[in-house]
Amino acid sequence: MTGRNIVPAERIAEFVDDILVIEHRHVKAAFALPLFANGKPTLLFQSSRGTINNSSNYLTLFGQTLLPTEITFSEDYVLIAYFFKPFALTALFGFTARELTDNPVSLNLIQNQQAGELQERLLNAASVTDMLSILDDFVYSLITRVKTDKQRIEYATRLIADKPTKQILATVQDKLAMTERTFQRLFEQHVGISPNQYRRVAQFNAAFQQLNRRQFNNIMNVAFTHDYADQSHFIRTFREFTNMTPKEYLSLGTRP
Repeated sequence: MTGRNIVPAERIAEFVDDILVIEHRHVKAAFALPLFANGKPTLLFQSSRGTINNSSNYLTLFGQTLLPTEITFSEDYVLIAYFFKPFALTALFGFTARELTDNPVSLNLIQNQQAGELQERLLNAASVTDMLSILDDFVYSLITRVKTDKQRIEYATRLIADKPTKQILATVQDKLAMTERTFQRLFEQHVGISPNQYRRVAQFNAAFQQLNRRQFNNIMNVAFTHDYADQSHFIRTFREFTNMTPKEYLSLGTRP
């Protein structure tokens, strides 16, 4: 299995944060790929049907993911994930982000004709490069129709993701000159979760990425770096979002 990250093309970078490509050409038994919270709505394409929450399709749209889940494959596949900016769901697809929180859906249920054509082109593409070009064109077609003023939520999510401490929420709310209730509604409509839930996901994801890079001396170091009260607090939060401890997660990479 190979994986690589791709920087989004300039024409879609305003709404797409990152692109992940995973290719697994020698699947010999059912294989489960874990999906964890990262604060980013996602459009997922698989060249073979993957099963998520007992639902099997090729194109899946995710909102915010708080509860850990997984996608299961039983044959070779190419997986391409377009990770959107946290505010992008409402702007690009036209519905309240809260509807998809922990509730991924087949893109065909949202945009039947357009998604059907997109799926057919992707499944008949000759290469991963062609698949990426097709998906870029699809996302760009959505962007050109966007009329929503996204400046406030883009500003808020960027500040919180850059420094996801408990104090940041009051700071951002003050900068936007909003009441707490209006601030809450803004996030629930455009991001799909509350400001504090988004802050907790951003805090977890920053610590999770540090673990992945193996840039730490011990778990306590990671906890304090990312403003957790102590190591136990970090471990509880990690288990909440992954169903495992940091130590159990790190051991996955050392199994034969």
